[in-house]
Amino acid sequence: MKIIRKLIRYSMLLLILAVMIFPLLWMFRVSLMESGNSVAFENLFTSSFSFQNYLDLFATSKIGQYLFNSVLVGLVVTVGNIIFCFMTAYTIARYDYIVNKLLFISVILILMIPIHIIIIPMYLLMVKFGIYDSYFALILPWLVNPIGIFLVKQYIEAIPPSMEEAARIDGAGEMRILFRIVMPLCKPVLAVLAIQVFFTNWNSFLFPFILTQSDSVRTLPVALALMQGHQAIDWQHLMAGSAIAVIPVLIVFIIMQKQIVSGITAGGIKQ
Repeated sequence: MKIIRKLIRYSMLLLILAVMIFPLLWMFRVSLMESGNSVAFENLFTSSFSFQNYLDLFATSKIGQYLFNSVLVGLVVTVGNIIFCFMTAYTIARYDYIVNKLLFISVILILMIPIHIIIIPMYLLMVKFGIYDSYFALILPWLVNPIGIFLVKQYIEAIPPSMEEAARIDGAGEMRILFRIVMPLCKPVLAVLAIQVFFTNWNSFLFPFILTQSDSVRTLPVALALMQGHQAIDWQHLMAGSAIAVIPVLIVFIIMQKQIVSGITAGGIKQ
């Protein structure tokens, strides 16, 4: 009976895996087909393989610039969130001031506001400050994430403050305690925050589309959307561009998958 249950369980898991991985495999396969071929299902097995679509993108478009912009914005925003969300969360979690309580309440209230409501005010602010269509417009508004503050605060509150008190007795300053003692203990939750922020900004389309208009600062998702024609879609080149956008995400996930799992399960471990 146990063998039958295992067979059913693994069969269901394999079926779910096949359903989830097929679009990814289809994308890579179409990107390796010769341009102009039909993307019908039977052609996935009969069409020849070619890297010409990738070469065409780098030769005839600014895909390299778009890729650089996405990497730059994603990394800067991720590092900013790790630093600022961590410092803000530590202050709220460890210092019982009325100002900190009000700050945390404001964080909760911000989480209740749909982000699309701020599209027009954000656009007007970027124009007024003179940073529209620049890297600053893509980076500055997202350097602090309220979800990140909430997540890190909850994690820090579960850490006993005894080590911090011992470090103070030994003469350590607050900044040293913050970055040399508390921050290493928060690696799992900071890894989860980094992955969430990086993926969100990497895949972001609406705000980069509204806040930029030139190729010099345009990100990869926006460029891929503009590659679609009004009359027809060049699926081979579009899928090649999509593959280029997916590969860095897969690399980041593979490198940091242990940290993601440890961060997700950390809250379920009883201290």
